Amino acid sequence: MPYYLILLLQGYCIYHAYKHRSPYYWYFLIMFIPVIGCIIYLITQVYNKRDAEKIQEEIVSVINPTKKIKDLEKRLQFTETYQNRVNLADALWDLKDYKNAIPHYLEALEDSSQNDFYVTNKLIEAYYGIEDYSSVILYAEKIQNQFEFKKSRAQFLYGLALEKLDNFEEAESNLRQIDVRYSFYNERLTLAKFLISRDKTPDAKEILEEIRIESQNMTRPNKRIYRATIEEVEKLLGELNQ
Repeated sequence: MPYYLILLLQGYCIYHAYKHRSPYYWYFLIMFIPVIGCIIYLITQVYNKRDAEKIQEEIVSVINPTKKIKDLEKRLQFTETYQNRVNLADALWDLKDYKNAIPHYLEALEDSSQNDFYVTNKLIEAYYGIEDYSSVILYAEKIQNQFEFKKSRAQFLYGLALEKLDNFEEAESNLRQIDVRYSFYNERLTLAKFLISRDKTPDAKEILEEIRIESQNMTRPNKRIYRATIEEVEKLLGELNQ
């Protein structure tokens, strides 16, 4: 099998495993036994006859993401449904085309028969992506009483938006909610930086030390994923301990 096809196959399998939170041992199989490992993964974790068309679409979307956008736009024009609109908005969001995703999310929110948490959550991320912090706060406060909001990415972005608008006490209250052990490593690093900026260095050092200890027990795939984060944690701790 040509080398580039093997890389493409590995890339798809790793993407699928990450997206579906597959056990870490699949990463080892895919990386170290490329062809056989990928085939075993596809057969046992991905493939069945009903999913064949979907798999093909996902591979095409990785290779040519603009084709997926055009196909979803045509689908929405043909059948203007809530789900078709959200699917298009999500595809634009995945490409970080937040400005074009936002109008579709806003229109989807007008359908009061749907659960609005998912769309509002995406909208918060999109507004943060274009640095519209007032809108982040506006939509975060619409869902902040929902159970799913607590310790979520949306709450974290809400805290960051509050910081940008100089509401530091509320910002800290929300940012601290994401300080959950063995998770949210990037967000906890950001929280530590926030605390340093607020002259709360002992609290920041405690979080950084926890991340350092947790990193020693990470699986190899996670160490690769969070390598830059771990390196920055070590650098910050070195600076703080001088």
